[in-house]
Amino acid sequence: MQLTGQRIKLLPFDSTDRDLFIENSMCPKMMEHVYDPLSYSEAEEAFAIKSRPWVAEGDSWLSLGITALSTGDKLGNIGLKVVNHQAKIAEVGFMIKPTAQGQGFAAEALALLIAYAHSELKLNKLVATCSVNNVGSYRLLEKVGFIREGCLQHNAIINNKYIDDYVYGLCMPFAN
Repeated sequence: MQLTGQRIKLLPFDSTDRDLFIENSMCPKMMEHVYDPLSYSEAEEAFAIKSRPWVAEGDSWLSLGITALSTGDKLGNIGLKVVNHQAKIAEVGFMIKPTAQGQGFAAEALALLIAYAHSELKLNKLVATCSVNNVGSYRLLEKVGFIREGCLQHNAIINNKYIDDYVYGLCMPFAN
């Protein structure tokens, strides 16, 4: 499986995605709005889990590396996890390395993933959760059509602080 856009391609995680995933997962700045930074061994274990083969009927993440077509540089990752098989609902998540942020790569990756979720997976709805302080992420979700459906107060603990999260949804047109 490969999803190709104008400037990027998305491929299932492989060994070439490992270093950036571990680096991002351990970085306090990158994890500021996601979860507490991981140790090296925790990040290695998380990568091993996320890089396992994916099946749509399962309960694991479809984790895709984001690669620049022009340079081959690894830019980050994006993925989805079916959270309700009967209702055909999947959660999405993404992470772009700091030097690639603000350049439209995440929007292109998310658009590719939305199209795949609709046309190939026949999903009914995509959902996303992000910290109310993660302005870049929630603006991106809104830019590509997600609707803010609510705010969950004290929904997570990051760095020993309670964090409020926004919940977003994107209903797919004509899902089966």
